[in-house]
Amino acid sequence: MTLDSPVWMGIVNLTPDSFSDGGRFTEPSAAVEHALHLIKDGADIIDLGGESTRPGSNSISADEELHRLLPVLRQLRKEQPDVPISVDTTKADVAREALAAGADIINDVSGLSDPKMIAVLRKTQAGYCLTHTQGIPKTMQDNPMYADVVGEVLTFLQDQRKRMIESGIVPESIAIDPGLGFGKTSEHCWQLVENIARFHYLGVPILVGHSRKRFISERFSDREEGTRHVSRQLINGGAHILRVHQNPKRVPIR
Repeated sequence: MTLDSPVWMGIVNLTPDSFSDGGRFTEPSAAVEHALHLIKDGADIIDLGGESTRPGSNSISADEELHRLLPVLRQLRKEQPDVPISVDTTKADVAREALAAGADIINDVSGLSDPKMIAVLRKTQAGYCLTHTQGIPKTMQDNPMYADVVGEVLTFLQDQRKRMIESGIVPESIAIDPGLGFGKTSEHCWQLVENIARFHYLGVPILVGHSRKRFISERFSDREEGTRHVSRQLINGGAHILRVHQNPKRVPIR
């Protein structure tokens, strides 16, 4: 993919309990229809998620995640053979099956918590989004603490990316995500948004998932309006990929 202009990753949650749209797309036909609508509206990538990672959520088995994911993935790949499909998972077993079924990218919000993930990526040469997180979804928002959130997140991503490359992963396949809301207070999230340009130091594509998150609702009464505001900040700061629910290409850059 070329990243000369902002790329839109459209969210399709296949879960009953995601914070924004949980339960809306649990039926495969509804999920595929929504994905096709996002593509028609301009999505460059579709991101399918079979397990909620909202604060306080419980993990599910790989079998349950695949049960939710594979019918949608296979049908969407059949109908849209050329649109990149990302799968939001922390599990190497799910990643392996999803890539075999036609996915192109693994979006792992756990930052390589599964020790088997690198082997899957090395074998498949899939794209990978490396995300910073502190803790696990069940407890990550209990009391997140940093001395320097921007510096610590940057160091984590740099170290994990180096580990991946030393393990045989092609550098060009890796994008990074500072992980807004994953073990971070609202103030931490705003600091990362306001300093997103610092992540250019790593010389890799920057992906940010900020859409409708809690830190936005604390400053904006309308989460969608707030999402557009943050999208504008991120675009101006040089973020390459925006993971959002609605088309950010309609957001004027200023």
